Amino acid sequence: MASVMKSEISFDRELDARGLNCPLPILRTKKSLNDMASGQALKIIATDPGSVRDFEAFCKQTGNLLLLSHQYGAEYVFILRKK
Repeated sequence: MASVMKSEISFDRELDARGLNCPLPILRTKKSLNDMASGQALKIIATDPGSVRDFEAFCKQTGNLLLLSHQYGAEYVFILRKK
């Protein structure tokens, strides 16, 4: 995905998944999205390098939109819009 500054995409909720390894970031994301309304955006911060591939696959399988996938140092930031 194109490089987008964090401040350009708004989000409704933030999930800190730092220090968690697969499949925990995805499971916590799923739980958070269940409590959100359609169209809302969730920002996830993770440290697991495998989460990049995991979130791409998760969005393809669930129909949620991956608005941002970017690495900032040792952290990965994702913003998903709930379908």
